[in-house]
Amino acid sequence: MKTWKWSRLAIATTCYLASFIVVPYNFANEAEKDVPKNPLKEAYFGEQHVHTGVSMDAFIAGNRLTPDDAYRFAQGEEIMVNGSMHKIKRPLDFVAVTDHSEFMGEAYSLMNEGAPGYDHELAVAFREAPDLHTALQLYVKNVLTPLAGGGTPHPAFYQGVEATKSTWKKNFEATEKHYKPGTFTTIHAYEWTSAPGGSNQHRNVFFRDTNVPELPFSSNESKDPEKLWAWMQTQRDDGKKVFAIPHNSNESKGLLFAEASLTGVPINEEYAKIRASMEPLIEMMQVKGNSEVVPNFWSNDEFADFENALTIQKFNGRGFVKENYVRYGLGRGIKYKSELGINPFKYGFVGGTDSHNGTPSNVEEDNYKVGSHGYADQSAEVRSKSVLEGEMSIADANPGALTAVWAESNTRGAIWDSMFSKETYATSGPRMKVRFFAGQGFATKYDTYEAMVSDGYKKGVPMGRDYKSSKAPQFLVWAMKDPIGPNLDRIQIIKGWLENGEMRDTVYNVVASGKRLKSDGTVTPIDAPINLKTGEFNTIKGDPELMTVWTDPSWDPKQEAFYYVRVLQLPTARWNLYDEIRSGVKYPDSVKKQIVERAWASPIWYEVK
Repeated sequence: MKTWKWSRLAIATTCYLASFIVVPYNFANEAEKDVPKNPLKEAYFGEQHVHTGVSMDAFIAGNRLTPDDAYRFAQGEEIMVNGSMHKIKRPLDFVAVTDHSEFMGEAYSLMNEGAPGYDHELAVAFREAPDLHTALQLYVKNVLTPLAGGGTPHPAFYQGVEATKSTWKKNFEATEKHYKPGTFTTIHAYEWTSAPGGSNQHRNVFFRDTNVPELPFSSNESKDPEKLWAWMQTQRDDGKKVFAIPHNSNESKGLLFAEASLTGVPINEEYAKIRASMEPLIEMMQVKGNSEVVPNFWSNDEFADFENALTIQKFNGRGFVKENYVRYGLGRGIKYKSELGINPFKYGFVGGTDSHNGTPSNVEEDNYKVGSHGYADQSAEVRSKSVLEGEMSIADANPGALTAVWAESNTRGAIWDSMFSKETYATSGPRMKVRFFAGQGFATKYDTYEAMVSDGYKKGVPMGRDYKSSKAPQFLVWAMKDPIGPNLDRIQIIKGWLENGEMRDTVYNVVASGKRLKSDGTVTPIDAPINLKTGEFNTIKGDPELMTVWTDPSWDPKQEAFYYVRVLQLPTARWNLYDEIRSGVKYPDSVKKQIVERAWASPIWYEVK
């Protein structure tokens, strides 16, 4: 068997090039200064969670696209995906490619002809695997089995840390190449992929500028998020600006919002403080399900039954527990605040896809023609019958979600800063616009959108912030439909609070289309079904814009509380209906054919001082 080794010259050259990842003079920041700023901010839509062929699990599933390809796709270019040409309907404003840090070195040997290890017989076998079954067998034998036995997770063709540096550098170069301040923003990022005992503890890590480390920290170094945060702190101490976003709490086996650290130590003030500092946001939804709520534990929420990915319970012992869901986490955070003085789960919201196709935000239901995980779901025929290995039935998956960021400009610094301050919202795919303020003295009607937003900032705080007055807050909420989507149904405010040491939550309907909101807070149902033969949605009912000022009828200045907004649009066809219409396949009757897409605005917190 032929084994490749790095020559001294190759190692020296790679080390030399890798050292230039840390850019001493930030030319991008200089370019950002020339971009006009909007003090009222604009909603920029983007992807904060996508994988290319650089992620080894994506490579195994047939993905050969690079970060360069992903950025071109995000800007509207048509590229070859799973054997067919494909493009998104509308370009994105920003993208962070988040390839797994764990096997970046292997990716260098697999994807770069002439690289050390490229012609190793195992690398060739990975690269030329004719189908998903063969590729998975190779992955299990050479990666998962050694890892489970306490051995090295790296296959035999891995060339060491210098190969990892080379891949990280190539990702860096692609991210810089496609950054166009004011037009299209790219963010340096990666995924730390820890799954102790099959519990999802994954985090995506984001850097504000070009000052990034030579190497990303991976779960091969440690599966404990506290070790990740410690590494992040060393980066901050070195002048780097970085934060992390956890995702897939629905697959976390109750550990993401647990009562103790991964090592079993009860959560204390220091833990809470560090976590709150490192993780400002959480991913609300992606391909593998919506993590807001499930009907099992929130029977009082009539819209809890949405993309719950029920079949995740059949894999890896991931049963549904209340502690897996974001609304629980927000409430537990308030309880920790009362116990420790710090809220470790003070999360704003983002959405993503976790696509392993290298296709950022391919989220439209009628454009989900190539799936999201390579061979596993590349065609309607496959999607109608198969499972996503170790995860769920593919019929239970969805195209994923979007992140919207309210920022002064479409620049890396402005978008990163607004994400860090939580002025963000997630959508299940549509490009709705949502504003949410808490304050005093808002008008019940505004002559212009600009006047409303100006008043929101002047007299209150936006989504993601703390409301600090002891007076009952007024909540100013506004939403605008996606230009190519149906009208809106209603806006809701979800409140969570602590009462006698117990976590409670409820859902308020605060405004509805067609004046359907009743005095008792209920809403007259709207009859706007889709056309099951064509997938067309109702274009007459509902309202394109909704706005109101609402005050909590059960306000108690002595109760800690959070409030977040959920916007619901009229029903639309689910992706599987389009598969049935276009390809003649048949999904089980239990699979929904229409859904109510939505947006979730980051919370505003009231904390008793």
